[in-house]
Amino acid sequence: MPSALKLDRAAVRIGGGLVWSDVDLEVEQGEFVAILGPNGAGKSTLLKALLGLVPLSHGSVLVFGHPVRRGNDDVGYLPQRRRFDPDLRIRATDLVRLGLDGGRWGVPLPSAAKRRRVAQMIELVGATGYQDRAIGELSGGEQQRVLIAQALVSGARMLMLDEPLESLDLSNQQAISELIRGICERQGVTVLLVAHDVNPILPFIDRVVYVAGGHVLSGQPRDVIRTETLTRLYGAPVEVLHTGDGRLVVVGQYEPVSHHAIDH
Repeated sequence: MPSALKLDRAAVRIGGGLVWSDVDLEVEQGEFVAILGPNGAGKSTLLKALLGLVPLSHGSVLVFGHPVRRGNDDVGYLPQRRRFDPDLRIRATDLVRLGLDGGRWGVPLPSAAKRRRVAQMIELVGATGYQDRAIGELSGGEQQRVLIAQALVSGARMLMLDEPLESLDLSNQQAISELIRGICERQGVTVLLVAHDVNPILPFIDRVVYVAGGHVLSGQPRDVIRTETLTRLYGAPVEVLHTGDGRLVVVGQYEPVSHHAIDH
């Protein structure tokens, strides 16, 4: 069985500037991976490179053993949080259905199989109770569940989520993280999730991919989020501080990034 994702000495340049280089990364099928790092380090660029939206300037990348390509139904992508107008009347179930019909020309044809598939995904994310409500009326956490269902409905085996927890309260962040962990385990879906803070996802992830200083490092959280490891990655002094409440704070020449304790 091929890896879900494999990068070999990958590099990306945008506008002549190097975003990151020499990236060697392998992710197995069904893993839940957090992509961390300071703003502007290239986390979203990494997702776009895996989607074939940004070309590599060096190296190679394979998704399920094949070169990346745009419009790959094996990969579902949820971009940075969309804002829905409170007056938007499209139902949650219709938004999920767009994941099946949105890329096709003409009027989508009704089909019992499609209806079953949509219902299955809505049930999977726990949105059955509000599937007929307008998407603009739903809470941020409810909307996020519907968007995950939309990203999965076409049969994606990999889910790429760009900061899906942003603007959610801690309770919803943890609930969505637990939902994603269950999707990995029950559906065998590989998940790459860009996050600003590892706190709500730490109990659920298999590994972290840390992007900083033009480089990318992958491993277990306890092995990556360490003073010596991040100092080497950033190429500048970085200190991982332990707070009294069991949290970690990463401090350096870049923005501070708070993290949950990772020694348990």
